[in-house]
Amino acid sequence: MHRFRYLDALTTAFVVILLVSNLLAQKVIRIGPFSTSGAMVLFPITYIFGDVFTEIYGYTASRRAIWLGFFGTALLYAVSALVIALPADPEWHNQAAFITVFGFLPRILIASLIAFWAGEFANSYTMAKLKLITKGRMLWTRTVGSTVVGQAVDTTLVIVITFAGTFSPHKLLVIIVTGYLLKVAYEVLATPMTYLVIGWLKRAEHVDTFDTHTNFNPFRLGGQPEKP
Repeated sequence: MHRFRYLDALTTAFVVILLVSNLLAQKVIRIGPFSTSGAMVLFPITYIFGDVFTEIYGYTASRRAIWLGFFGTALLYAVSALVIALPADPEWHNQAAFITVFGFLPRILIASLIAFWAGEFANSYTMAKLKLITKGRMLWTRTVGSTVVGQAVDTTLVIVITFAGTFSPHKLLVIIVTGYLLKVAYEVLATPMTYLVIGWLKRAEHVDTFDTHTNFNPFRLGGQPEKP
C-alpha cells in the first residue's frame, strides 16, 4: 500500500484556510450592493477542497479532513478564550483590539461549528452520490450541485442559529439568500480552476475514486486513505 503524494498537504491547506476564515469572519465587508462577512474571501474555497477530496480520494478522505477542520476550529476557539482570560501585562495596551479579533461569542462559536460540520458533510455526500449517478462524467454537475446543497445547509444553519430572535424572519431570509447566492456564484466562477486542479491531481496521483461501497456514516473515523 502506498500513501497519496498530495493528500496531507491538501488537508493541511484546507484546515489553515478554514482557521483563517474564522478570524476574517469578524469583519463585515461591502461587495457592490452586498454586505457580508470577511470570511467570504476564503471560506467558499473550503467547499472546493471538499470537492477535490471527494472526487479524487473519496468520501473517506473528505470525512477525515472535515473532522480535522472541526477539531482545529474548536481548538482555535478554546485557546483564544483562554488567552483572552489570562491577565495582560500592564505595559501591553492592546487587549481590546485582541478581543475584537480573537473573541468569539458562544452563540457564534456554536453556529459556526454546527454549520461547518453539517454543510461540509452534505457537500461531500452529494458530490460522491452524483459521481456515481453520472458515472464520473460531467464534473461540473457535481461540483456545482454539491455546493448548492452544502451551502444551503451551511448558510441556513449559521444564520438561523446566530441571529434567530435578533432579526425578523424576513430579515433572516434576506441574509440567508444573499449569502447563499454569493457562495454558489463563487463556486460557479471557480469551476474552470477546479477542473484544472482535479485533472492535474488525478494524473499525478493516478487515482479516480468512486464511492461504490463506502459507508457514509460521518462518525465513522478511520485512518488516512491509501492507494491499492
